[in-house]
Amino acid sequence: MSPELERLKELSLAENLGRLHRLWRTAADAELIPLGLTHPRWTALWKLLRLGDNVSQKVLADALEIELPSLMRTLNQLEDQGYVQRRCCEKDKRARIVSLTPDGIEMLKQMESKIMLVRRNLLAGISQQQLNDFENIMSKISENALATLDKSSA
Repeated sequence: MSPELERLKELSLAENLGRLHRLWRTAADAELIPLGLTHPRWTALWKLLRLGDNVSQKVLADALEIELPSLMRTLNQLEDQGYVQRRCCEKDKRARIVSLTPDGIEMLKQMESKIMLVRRNLLAGISQQQLNDFENIMSKISENALATLDKSSA
């Protein structure tokens, strides 16, 4: 196979991964928008839960792989909805700690059932072994990408 054809196949893989991400996100958003949650809001709540709650805004922004100003807008909206609260960090008064409110925890319970339904629907017909293999492959691609980025920034 020619190098150009190989390159086209690689681009197709990248395009398919991007498309898969967009479709998955769209399916999840369709389930969660009726709850008043946009993609940035529900992903921030979900990540906050996974991080263990009571984390700094900076840690949350880094975990979401977004800039702090973007997260600030989202947190303002979540605060207005009563799902999170922020307070000054005792050790560093400049830092703000984000935590879930009881309403936020309740919303997460509703979100979880909807997200799990989307996951079940999207993974229908895929065996656990196939899913494990796919996750391993994605992890390896991510490792390779990070290694490539490290080399280019050195």
